[in-house]
Amino acid sequence: MTSQRRFSRLAQVLPLYGLITPTFVLLGIFSLLPFLWAFWTSFFDYEVGGESRFIGLANYAEYLRDPTFLPSFGNMAFLTLFHVGTVLIFPLLVARLIFGLSSERARYVYRLLFLVPIVVPGIAGTLIWRGLIYNDQGLVNETLRAFGFGGYARGWLSDPQAALAAVAFIGFPFAGGINVLIYYAGLTSIPESVQDAAQLDGATGLGKFFRVEAPLLMSQVKLLVILTVIGGVQSFEGMLALTRGGPGFRTILPGLWMYFNAFSFQRMGYACAIGVMLFILILGLTVINMKYVRSAEERMEARS
Repeated sequence: MTSQRRFSRLAQVLPLYGLITPTFVLLGIFSLLPFLWAFWTSFFDYEVGGESRFIGLANYAEYLRDPTFLPSFGNMAFLTLFHVGTVLIFPLLVARLIFGLSSERARYVYRLLFLVPIVVPGIAGTLIWRGLIYNDQGLVNETLRAFGFGGYARGWLSDPQAALAAVAFIGFPFAGGINVLIYYAGLTSIPESVQDAAQLDGATGLGKFFRVEAPLLMSQVKLLVILTVIGGVQSFEGMLALTRGGPGFRTILPGLWMYFNAFSFQRMGYACAIGVMLFILILGLTVINMKYVRSAEERMEARS
């Protein structure tokens, strides 16, 4: 290729690079730089407004010995696995029921109904559960009393034996509008020829779903699992509003402990070390998910 042709091609693509440059600049300023700052700060004994002192890996070693380390990661693992399980079942079930409706108008109405609740901020929904459902006179306790099971009524968020499970069930029946729409989009993208061939082969009902449709939804499954895992590892704001990690440390999470150290105890270096460890965990889980959870198309490409 002559230098003139190279210059001509470069002149053609430069405007395209110019269009995406502001996006990369903003991402670098507001996403990459804060991460690099947090990574660097994690090696310092740094308190807000005070002197910083380089201590190497001491913050990481201290967190591994922290009495909240194992309980917080255990709680995080329980909640994350629970939510991964729910996102693989309930939204998919709802999406398949909507997809199975014969009327296109009915499909539209049901999709709209499941999408409307997402306009409510997540923290508002959390506070509604705390005040109206888990309250001493809330829906759960009043329902138990009405059916003669008043002995099981309790302060669900203040009982050490029930608090974590109560937090896990917030959002029941777990059919989030976005998750339903992602699965529904996957179902609508299945070619009609595949559906017709399955019907000609006698695949109907659950057999058709598990043998034909579910394998073709693995791309959506991969996406939702990644998003759920990232959300589960990073989450702390809901627990902050509900229990603040109590009673005791029964509902403490790594992200919540990071928040307390950064903004309550002013130990910014220690908090950054916790954040870096969570980043490494998220990266590892994402790589595993991307490598071992494969869609039908990826499996076909691997075989060929």
